[in-house]
Formats: sequence, C-alpha cells, structure tokens
Amino acid sequence: GTAFAVLPEEAAAGLAPVWPPVCAAEPGTLVHAGLSAPTAGVAGLPGALAEARYALAAARTTAPAAPALADATGLTSLDALLTGVPAEVRAAFSRSTLGPLLDPADASAAALLNTLEVFLAHDGSWARTAEALHLHVNTVHYRIRRIEHFTGRDLARLSDRLDLWAALLCRTEPDGGRPVPAPRRARPTTSSAR
Repeated sequence: GTAFAVLPEEAAAGLAPVWPPVCAAEPGTLVHAGLSAPTAGVAGLPGALAEARYALAAARTTAPAAPALADATGLTSLDALLTGVPAEVRAAFSRSTLGPLLDPADASAAALLNTLEVFLAHDGSWARTAEALHLHVNTVHYRIRRIEHFTGRDLARLSDRLDLWAALLCRTEPDGGRPVPAPRRARPTTSSAR
C-alpha cells in the first residue's frame, strides 16, 4: 500500500535523520518514501503530491532492496532525475536512441559506445578523448561520425549530446542493473585541447 501525509516543513526536514530508526522498527518490511519541496497553501498540494510520487519512484529505483527516503529537492542532476522514470521507459529510450550501438555481440559497437561515453565525459574534446582512449585524433573523428550515422544525432549540437548522454544513463544491463557511464573529469580552468 501507499500512504500520503501533509507535514509542516520543519517536520519534513527532520525526517532524514529519523528514517533509519523508523525502518528498523519493522525489519521485515521494505519502506520507501518520497518528499516534495515545501509548498505554500492548498493550491500547491497537487504539484507537491506529484513531486513526492516522483521522489518515491526514485527511492524505489535507487534502493530496490533496502528502505530509502528520497527528497525531490535532491533531484539536481540528470542522472538523479532519471531515477524517477520507470525502468521500462528508461530502457526503451536508451534502445531507441542508441540503437545498434547496444548490440552486445558486435565488438565494433562496443568500441563506438565506449568512445561516445569518453567523448561526452570529456565535454566533446577530440584531443582529450583521443588521449584517454590512446587513439589518434583521426580515429576519434571517424568513430564519432559512425556514432552520428547509427544514432542520427549530430554531436556538434548540445541537444543531441544531451539525448545521447541521457540514453547512456538510461541503459540497463541484462541483469536489470544500470551500467555506470565514464566518470566526468574535472574541467581545467584553461583548456587548449578542444
């Protein structure tokens, strides 16, 4: 079952520290919760309920086998935002966006997928991608053209890069888990390698 409660802002803010003992009181019961951002007045309740439901879905996704409390105000990154999207929808988006790059039997597809991850993690820098992959920059250019061909996306466009990054974050492994995209490197303050 599901229960909803309207709490004063102070009480909601104090839930995080008391959540583990609350869940420990009933060890055989898996409890997930979602909190919305504070709202002023009755008119904001439908929006707050939608936020709380989304945060609840995120809690269930990030900790399916353990009690979890998710706060909608903590959904501050694309990856965090996507945790509230149902797994089936994430997988469908990833499959339709990345297409043949997800073919596990194709070694060249795996190389292209890895190149895409590294290219996006290095903010579209050809030189840094080539360095990270130990490739010649021309090979990176060739692979990016192949990725663009297979996905129908132009990696020079921010919106297309975002679509592909989101698709990478939405991927699922055969066991249902989510792979971790290449880590984002801290950007240097001055960069000549673009």
